[in-house]
Amino acid sequence: MLRRNAIAAQACLYLAGLSLLLQFSTPPLTDRIERIRAFTRDEEFDYVSWIAEAAWKKVEAASVGLPDTMRAERQAAALADYLSTTQRRMELELSLEGILALPPTAADEAAASRVRGELARVESRQKVLTPIAESVVQQQLTDVLADFDLTLFGQPLPAVLYQTTRAPLALIVSPRHRIEQAANISLQADLTLDATARLERQVDQNLDVSSLVVPVGGVGVYPTMVIQSTDVRWLAETVAHEWTHNYLTLRPLGALYDASSELRTMNETTAAIVGTEVAGLYMDRFHHEPAGAAERAEATIQPARNPRRQVRLAPPSFDFRAEMHETRIHTDRLLAEGRIEVAEAYMEARRLFFVENGFPLRKLNQAYFAFYGAYGDIPGGAAGEDPVGAAVRELRAMSDSLASFLNRMSWLTSFQQLEAAIIDARVETGVQ
Repeated sequence: MLRRNAIAAQACLYLAGLSLLLQFSTPPLTDRIERIRAFTRDEEFDYVSWIAEAAWKKVEAASVGLPDTMRAERQAAALADYLSTTQRRMELELSLEGILALPPTAADEAAASRVRGELARVESRQKVLTPIAESVVQQQLTDVLADFDLTLFGQPLPAVLYQTTRAPLALIVSPRHRIEQAANISLQADLTLDATARLERQVDQNLDVSSLVVPVGGVGVYPTMVIQSTDVRWLAETVAHEWTHNYLTLRPLGALYDASSELRTMNETTAAIVGTEVAGLYMDRFHHEPAGAAERAEATIQPARNPRRQVRLAPPSFDFRAEMHETRIHTDRLLAEGRIEVAEAYMEARRLFFVENGFPLRKLNQAYFAFYGAYGDIPGGAAGEDPVGAAVRELRAMSDSLASFLNRMSWLTSFQQLEAAIIDARVETGVQ
């Protein structure tokens, strides 16, 4: 009971602090954002309602003592039951989509009715299991964060809280003459592909920009939003990634997330590094993942499970990251020369090249690179020759622990400070 009360208390304090930060630190919306929102207002995601509902669900889960009232083996069984139920729901949804995509017949209607009936039963079961599974993962990740010395008296600040949901889509907008995230506007999760394409065309044609609507795997509100998945490693990595954003929010680096593209990349790369390392220990401690499993999963991971990575349908000989790295570098060069139309034609040609090699990219433009290029935890890829991600990786390599790395990063307010921190770390470690 004492631990649950402590978690509830720190969550309330975090939400109060976050409210103050949003009230006093968020700059006024610029004319540019308002011009974009003229096209998106009717489709924007309602965070206020979602956070209120998610917070209440967490209070309900805490009120019945989840997961403290369950033994370790029961927790593991509940999580496994949830994952298998979720897998069955996804299979049924896919089956129903396939039936409805065909011209209706009496047999198809009967089959659809049977699938809907089973889907309703599975959804009901999943609804019961979801708060249990979430509480188990939250507690297990709390234990792992304690192993990394990222807790105070055994509890992370803020507490690990996440809610499984259909995450909103994100409209990313970049200028055409350079790659830079000028806007990131959350849209309703059920926006159709036709509506998505129409919105992108309206924004591009009326504002002379490059836009792209992208899926996201999670959002760092509180409780954090995480999409449905049966991949335990990805789930742990995403929850830890979004928790890191929560951790950074009330520190300078997170508070300045949108101040510049460099700071955005510093935030995302830091969160990605923490998420990967925490997930690794989580899998080793709670799921006994065999060596090499993470690398094999990385090769075949689906964008619906991790939208930051691309589905691989091509043979292993095709190196997506290397090809995308080359594409970004050449695009940057063309844009720097002022050859905007040539750069855009080149990106479209490269998109078709990726499609031919098994990577079905819907669009490849400045907005694509502005979004995906901010994740610099792995060399190459959409980041191109951007030095920011490499600098964050270097500071992690010279830090004696994940906790010291995260603490050092959290107080930085510019890329120049990051460069200075690397120089200091080199002196401390004797690296020239």
